[in-house]
Amino acid sequence: MPGTLYLIPNSLGSIDLEHVIPAPVRAFSAGLDSFIAENAKTARAFLKMVALTHPLQTVLQQIEIRELNVNTRNSALPALLEPLLAGKNVGLLSEAGVPAVADPGADLVRLAHAHGITVRPLVGPSSLLLALMASGLNGQSFAFHGYLPTDSDARAARIRQLEQRSRQEKQTQIVIETPYRNDAMLQALAMHCNGQTLICVATDLTLPSESVRTAQAQQWKREVAASRLPDFRKKPTVFLFLA
Repeated sequence: MPGTLYLIPNSLGSIDLEHVIPAPVRAFSAGLDSFIAENAKTARAFLKMVALTHPLQTVLQQIEIRELNVNTRNSALPALLEPLLAGKNVGLLSEAGVPAVADPGADLVRLAHAHGITVRPLVGPSSLLLALMASGLNGQSFAFHGYLPTDSDARAARIRQLEQRSRQEKQTQIVIETPYRNDAMLQALAMHCNGQTLICVATDLTLPSESVRTAQAQQWKREVAASRLPDFRKKPTVFLFLA
């Protein structure tokens, strides 16, 4: 009988797991001896933090950690399922937040379903949902689009397209950006959105430096022109807007 693939959330950057990862999730993670993670070093750091409150059932050096990241070819996925097909329970560990959402792992989860492997998601922080909760924008209808084009003209066209969709469907649009390009993203949103469109910038969620602010595009445009940007340079940030 196949094992179960457990989807294990990680913190969004905090080193204090106790306040962001539920105790049952930490306890369960401490009992596994096989993981799939984006980066083995980061996964071991997560397990060391888990061990502060829940002793590991297997010596850390003996825990198997296989890597799955953006460089992993689809042809390598079946091999990652071998322990599961042999009856072992395996944890799919995110680098930050929850696995398979704005994070590698969805293809592996789909393949697990195709092989009749039980998949169980565990509770933990999702930056996308936390940002939506705190934004004040429409939480009944929303869409996540990942990264927008880096080319300025293509990005502007995409923003206008998404704003039109937001207006027609009353739908919150959610995007992310590489942290060092946060300023360029906010400038593009402020410039290309209608002045009345609401834009939310949510940075460092769950961290002591957390910041969430929602304002109209025209207000953001004034602040961008005055070089009063949020303190979000090189910090994980979620952008949301609603026309």
